[in-house]
Amino acid sequence: MGFPRPPDWLVYSLVVSALVIWSLQLRENADAPPAPPAPDEIEGALLGPITPFDPAVTVHVPDIPFQPASGTAFSISRDGYWVTARHVVEGCRRPAILVGGGRAVAADVRLAPRADVAVLLTQGGSDAVPVFAARSLRAGQRAFHPGYPQARAGEVASRLLGRETLKVRGRGQRDEPVLAWAEVGRTDGLGGTLAGLSGAPVLDRQGRAIGVTIAESPRRGRIYTTSPDTFGPAIRGVQKADEPVTGRIVTVDNYGLVADDLRRELRVAQVVCLSA
Repeated sequence: MGFPRPPDWLVYSLVVSALVIWSLQLRENADAPPAPPAPDEIEGALLGPITPFDPAVTVHVPDIPFQPASGTAFSISRDGYWVTARHVVEGCRRPAILVGGGRAVAADVRLAPRADVAVLLTQGGSDAVPVFAARSLRAGQRAFHPGYPQARAGEVASRLLGRETLKVRGRGQRDEPVLAWAEVGRTDGLGGTLAGLSGAPVLDRQGRAIGVTIAESPRRGRIYTTSPDTFGPAIRGVQKADEPVTGRIVTVDNYGLVADDLRRELRVAQVVCLSA
């Protein structure tokens, strides 16, 4: 007794299905990666340009000899270029990047003339953090600040409040446009001052450095960073277009893990002033 012959339509269907599957396997796959998360509903309008009517905050810097301190720096080129806050290294004769194991790498310094930004140069460097001198910032948008507050690993999350003018009085007197951020989260167990976070990158949701952390107002719960108007010119031309950079989507759920990875990879490092 033989098996019944399958109907022609079934045979044709199987042949057509096989051809379709085979052709799909040969098709080029050029899909784009998933889009970043949608902006938070709390984000507001775009920030306007700098004006003389921006709120101001005054910082008094005593005119005394340089006092050694530590801060944070982040790599923007594998050729050995790092960015930190100017006041962390200004006046320091022997700045250095800590690389772990009690070792430090000496650095030369280039101070930005009109911003609290300094570029450090070392013999070779780590993978770069992508930089983006964004001007299309929105009130309420999130930022993340990985670094070394109180000379130990830590990070802070914030939301953008708006523009202000930082009036520095005393040593290095100047008026500098800055961005003011409201602190909305920090490393569990990290209390008190954020001293040592100066120089940390201000990361947007795509993991790009859009500025430098430069000051805090603990009583007001605010963090001050460079504005795009000063950050862009201070680092212009340092990170080349062909620099191999990778960013990572940063959220309130993973910013601690992202910060740990950046420190582990020495893309974010501690900067110190060595004794003479």
